[in-house]
Amino acid sequence: MIVRPRPNWFRMLFVWRGSVLPVILPQLIGTTAFAILVTVLHGRVFAWKIPLNFVPFSLIGLTLAIFLGFRNSTSYARYWEARTLWGTLLNETRALVRQALTLADAPSDVPTLTARLIAFVHALRHQLRTTDAKADLERLLAPQDCARVQAARYKPAMLLLMAGEWLADRRRAGQVPPALVQAMEVPLGRLTEALGGCERIAGTPIPFTYSVIIHRTIYLYCVLLPFGLVDAIGPMTPVIVAFIAYTFFALEALSAEIEEPFGTEPNDLALDAMSAMIEATLREMMGEAQPQQPSGLPPGGFIQS
Repeated sequence: MIVRPRPNWFRMLFVWRGSVLPVILPQLIGTTAFAILVTVLHGRVFAWKIPLNFVPFSLIGLTLAIFLGFRNSTSYARYWEARTLWGTLLNETRALVRQALTLADAPSDVPTLTARLIAFVHALRHQLRTTDAKADLERLLAPQDCARVQAARYKPAMLLLMAGEWLADRRRAGQVPPALVQAMEVPLGRLTEALGGCERIAGTPIPFTYSVIIHRTIYLYCVLLPFGLVDAIGPMTPVIVAFIAYTFFALEALSAEIEEPFGTEPNDLALDAMSAMIEATLREMMGEAQPQQPSGLPPGGFIQS
């Protein structure tokens, strides 16, 4: 995700990085070029005049806007839920480390729990992006813990199990009273729910047929639009077609981009920065040296527009 201060209104007009313009530029150029050709030929194809006006395009455009609005709202709901779930990771890992440090009788054992929680966050990021978590696991875990997690298919779930085992070991050793065990199980349960929520979003895309319907309708609409405008506005037809095509193509591209919020596109969630921030705050609670905060990440927060 693009992490930077919001530019002023004038610079916003020319922002390239982070916009969807690089993605839709070929389609936009092709549509505009076709509109120029239709304008030059005065709406004729092989000497046959195509008799269209703006009325059917008004009706179709309204329907298309409704479909695009639904698709965009659905995609953003997935994006925001994913962001909320990663906020839960921050809150509940902090709660677990705080409880272990302040309420357990043997705070010297807390680094093991903290390392497993940090590894859980990084392992979840790698699982959602289908990347290799080996380097982070070797950096954070003891060799025997690392080998156990590496052998697991669902590494974040295994790390939560190991965090629960740490709690069970402390209870059996009498270092954590039963009342505290129950209290610490609450954030562990919420971490499990957040893990399941992320897996649900990653494994359940928006039904493909919505994308197909919207994609076909947008292209058909933009191809036929010059024939409906050329008699009414003449030489301005390519300009208006380019503006309308940009709006529709951009909304479709943005919806497709944020539909999968855990990816690496410019407008996806900044999982690298979030993982680093969670690690930094847990290490600070432990009094350890913190890893360098990613460039552009605002202090005390995950992301910035």
